[in-house]
Amino acid sequence: MTDNAAADSPTPDPQPTTHRRRPRYSGKNPRRFEDKYKELDPARHAETIAKVLASGKTPAGTHRSIMVAEVLQTLSPKPGEVAVDCTLGYGGHARELLGRVLPGGRLIGLDTDPIELPKTEQRLREAGFGPDVFTAVRSNFAGLPQVLTGAGLSGADCILVDLGVSSMQIDDPTRGFSIKGDGPLDMRMNPQRGFPASVLLQKITPDDLAELLVENADEPYADELSEKLAGRAFSTTNQLANAIRAAAPDPDRDTVVLTIRRVFQALRIAVNDEFPAIDMFLRNLPYCLNPGARIAILTFHSGEDLRVKKAFQAGLRDGHYAEIARDVIRATPQERNQNPRSSSAKLRWAKKSS
Repeated sequence: MTDNAAADSPTPDPQPTTHRRRPRYSGKNPRRFEDKYKELDPARHAETIAKVLASGKTPAGTHRSIMVAEVLQTLSPKPGEVAVDCTLGYGGHARELLGRVLPGGRLIGLDTDPIELPKTEQRLREAGFGPDVFTAVRSNFAGLPQVLTGAGLSGADCILVDLGVSSMQIDDPTRGFSIKGDGPLDMRMNPQRGFPASVLLQKITPDDLAELLVENADEPYADELSEKLAGRAFSTTNQLANAIRAAAPDPDRDTVVLTIRRVFQALRIAVNDEFPAIDMFLRNLPYCLNPGARIAILTFHSGEDLRVKKAFQAGLRDGHYAEIARDVIRATPQERNQNPRSSSAKLRWAKKSS
C-alpha cells in the first residue's frame, strides 16, 4: 500500500467505553468486608464512620485502641522521653504517646505485619510526625533489644505492648483470622514467614493438637476435637468452622461459637509462635528500660496474662523493678459497652528500679 493510499484509508471509530457504576452501598452496614467501601475510605465518608462507631462497632479496616486513658496514666509519658510502641497496629496508642513526648522526644513503633505497617506509618506521617520523631520498624516485639541498638539507644523511658490482634487483621477475610467472612485458613501476622494454619492442621497429630488446644486456649473439648481435626486438609476458615461444629460434643449454639473462637485462637498463637516471643520479650525487657522507666502490657487471655504476671513478680524479687501492678486494670463499663473487644483486656504495669 502506498503512503497516499494509507493516508486516504478511513480511520476506524474508537470503541465506546462503557461506564460501570460502583455497586450501591448495601444497607447501613454491608456484611461482606469488600463491600464496605465507605468504611474503608474514612476520609471521604466521615458520616458513615461516625454512625458505625456510635453503634458500638469498629469500622472495617480500622482499629479502636483499647484503654488509652489507662495506658497514658500508667506510662506517664513526658516531653523529651523515648517511647516504644512494640505493637504499633493502627497507631492509635502511638499517636497519643507522640503527642506527649514532644517536644524533644521520639517514638519507635514495631510491628511484624508487612501489610498494615506501611499504612500506619503513612497515617502518622500525614498527622505531622516526621522521621525525626517517629520511626517505624518491621519487627516482632521480641526483637526490641536489636531495634534499640540499631537506633543508637541504650533503653527507653516508656514501653507499651498490646498483645491483642488488631481489628484490621480480624475483619479482613483474606487474612484468615476469624469466621466473620470466608477466607484462606492462614492466620499469620506476617504472611511472608512460616506456614499457615491449614498446613499446621494437616501435619499435626491428634495428641499434639489436643495439647495445643489446652495450652493456648483452655479448650475443654480438646481431646474430642483433635481426633476430628488433626491431619485433615482445610483450605478455608468456613471449612474449619463447619468441621468444629460437626465435632463439638455440645450442640448448644453459644457453646459452639465459643469453641470455634478458642480453636482459632489456639491455632493463631501456634502459627505465630506467640508464647515463645512473649517469653523472650519478658526476659529481655528489664535491660531495655532506662532507670525509672515504665512498661505497660495489655493482654487478652490467661496464657498471656499469667506470663506477664509471673515475669513482673520475678523482676520485682530480683530488683529489676521498683514497683509492679498488684492487680490488673480493666476497661471501664462505658468502654466495654462502646467497644466490646475491650471486654477481655487486662492491663499490667511495672516501673524500672533506679
